[in-house]
Amino acid sequence: MELRHLRCFIVLAEELHFTRAAERLHIEQPPLSRTIKELEDELGVVLFDRNRRGTVLTAAGAAFLQDIRRLLTVLEQARENAKAVASGLRGSLRIAVSDGAIDPRLSAFLVRCRAEEPEIEIRLSEVPLAEQLRGLRSGDFTIGFAHTAEVGDDIVAEPIWRDPLVIAVPARHALLVHKKVPLHELRGHPLVLCDPHACEGYCRELGRLLQVLEHKLNIVEEVSSLDMMLTLVGAGYGVGFMTATKIPVCQWPDVVIRPLAMDSAVITTYLLRPESNSLSASLERFIARLRDSSDG
Repeated sequence: MELRHLRCFIVLAEELHFTRAAERLHIEQPPLSRTIKELEDELGVVLFDRNRRGTVLTAAGAAFLQDIRRLLTVLEQARENAKAVASGLRGSLRIAVSDGAIDPRLSAFLVRCRAEEPEIEIRLSEVPLAEQLRGLRSGDFTIGFAHTAEVGDDIVAEPIWRDPLVIAVPARHALLVHKKVPLHELRGHPLVLCDPHACEGYCRELGRLLQVLEHKLNIVEEVSSLDMMLTLVGAGYGVGFMTATKIPVCQWPDVVIRPLAMDSAVITTYLLRPESNSLSASLERFIARLRDSSDG
């Protein structure tokens, strides 16, 4: 079995059409058919059903596709690591961040990691939570950060930071009579919330906190960025939410930040990683530093 067999198989599995797959691979259709037949003969299974209605994956083919995608991901990572070592690095960590879980602590922590182990390449990607979880399972990401622990049994979620939730209020708003705003006082007020597609885990946790209002929320806008939320709050559209760690970067005209009168109103940042008994030495050191920084 050669890599060309696997690449041809994946393209055909994606196209489910021999002519289109051959065009993508820049080969003729007969060589593609021979390559797939060679692969099926070596495996001893039929990967595709071919009939007048088209080409479809068999159950064996679908299972093989899932495994081969993981294998090619590992091979690509091995290629990247080899290049990194050749250029003076000793490996890499691929970190996914979801739910807006980037804050100054992460930045300062990465500065420490790069200073202590400059030979380890650290790459960050900001992605939706669903994409992070797929990447952790497939091996595209080494670890990730998010605001939810509801990630499935095969992903470990370790709480790292807990931050008070605060509200962003338009200047001259009635809620400003409170130094600390009781959560029930928000009942009926227009709210500017985060788009659940952009911040799925954060919205899930915020939704749990807001259940105590016992009424349908008056959501006037759903936004995908903190800047947009503050812009709309400053324009008087409604009240927004954020964590206290964001306050230093949220000096916005016509927006006042108030704490909530509720000690349990916190958002937790979780470190996510695939469940595994074997962690690389560089990843173990990274996690140990992170725990140390969160304790401090």
